[in-house]
Amino acid sequence: QLQAYGGGLVQAGGSLRLSCAASGRTVNTYGGWFRQAPGKEREFVAVINWNGGIINYADSVKGRFTISRDNAKNTVYLQMNSLKPEDTAVYYCAVQYGFGISRRPSDYPYWGQGTQVTVSS
Repeated sequence: QLQAYGGGLVQAGGSLRLSCAASGRTVNTYGGWFRQAPGKEREFVAVINWNGGIINYADSVKGRFTISRDNAKNTVYLQMNSLKPEDTAVYYCAVQYGFGISRRPSDYPYWGQGTQVTVSS
């Protein structure tokens, strides 16, 4: 079970930190963040492996967003800085094991409920 929170309304250039609290196993899991804007498909944002040693970002967020995890708290974070209006979307966290560093939503069987991020210009 996953629960994402931390979204909100922020001005362009601002920051937000999303959190995703998980219950269950953490070993060998990959935690991912995806987002979906109105009328668009769900898109990959970032993924981290279970010990934080392997991380991958979408080009659109590289250098602005940072994914991290705290296995003691069973939580994956997404620090979002220098936010832009085009970052506006519902952000979802997801977990999978077995597909490596994957950008495909279909590889993630476990999803949180989503949290809205709105960036005003």
